[in-house]
Amino acid sequence: MTGGRGDPRLLDRMVRDSLGWLDKARPFFCLPPNVTTDADPNLTLKPLGELAELTQLIGVLHPRDDIRQTARGLFAFAWNETRDGELFAELIRGEPFATYPVELYGVFAQAGLRHAEVDELVHTTTRLRGWRVAREDHTRTLSVLNAERRIGLRQHADFGAVLALTGLGRLPEPWALDRKAAYGVTHDVFHLTDWGRNRQRLAPELAGYLRLWLPSWLENWMEEQLWDLVGEFLAVTACLPAAPYDPVAWQRLADLQAADGSVPELGPAPTTDDPAEAFTACYHSTLVTAFAATLARIASDEAEAGPPAGNAAMAGGRTTPCESETAP
Repeated sequence: MTGGRGDPRLLDRMVRDSLGWLDKARPFFCLPPNVTTDADPNLTLKPLGELAELTQLIGVLHPRDDIRQTARGLFAFAWNETRDGELFAELIRGEPFATYPVELYGVFAQAGLRHAEVDELVHTTTRLRGWRVAREDHTRTLSVLNAERRIGLRQHADFGAVLALTGLGRLPEPWALDRKAAYGVTHDVFHLTDWGRNRQRLAPELAGYLRLWLPSWLENWMEEQLWDLVGEFLAVTACLPAAPYDPVAWQRLADLQAADGSVPELGPAPTTDDPAEAFTACYHSTLVTAFAATLARIASDEAEAGPPAGNAAMAGGRTTPCESETAP
């Protein structure tokens, strides 16, 4: 890795092209009518939640107005899919102990998009004994705690104490980091820093550990061609103080990105003619690419001129109904 400024033109192109593909893929983010009953949340709510999480950040923090506008349109589309928050009220009433509705709602609440009934429900359900049970997945608990903070709730556990129990908090032996543990470490960083918004929360000991081992991990997962994890590690790199820039990793990811803006999750670009299969194979890694390139762009600008002034709060955007969309 190298210090100093990255390539802003390369990074901006990667964000722009990724968002362009995601914008055309809106029909595949649309929620089915049975989303609160029989639909698999990993195939419906999870993709929409990831779209909301990352486009909200890009729409506020990216230095280019055209890119911010595209991201804001996608974020507004995601809110529209929740029926302006009514979906979360239905989910919480159906599963009062479930954390995922609160985690998803927290993304929108942080942006100032609230639903009165949801606010009332989460103030009740997060105080229930069943909500406060210990969870084995400490990284997921960080996500829940971050959502509680975003909504303005009292956190049900101490964030620092939970962080100490995670893969990152335990500073695991770096040579034993398997795929699952690697995803855990990246998300520990994301929840700790609020997805790169508060990078100063990364303690020196943790930052030093990551700075030492990220180059090796990046090289390993590039060899494995697990591109969404490569993108997540590049995002984590951009969260470090005086963030280093890895021109080789960024160029490899840029070369992998297809002309339509998509980035495969694993291996080469998919060859399927089925748009739905292509979406599943690319949506997460394409989102992560846009997210990581945004953080790298911000870190690069800060390396040259110091932290930029904050952008204005996110405005709404285009919310074309799903029924009128066409598949990419």
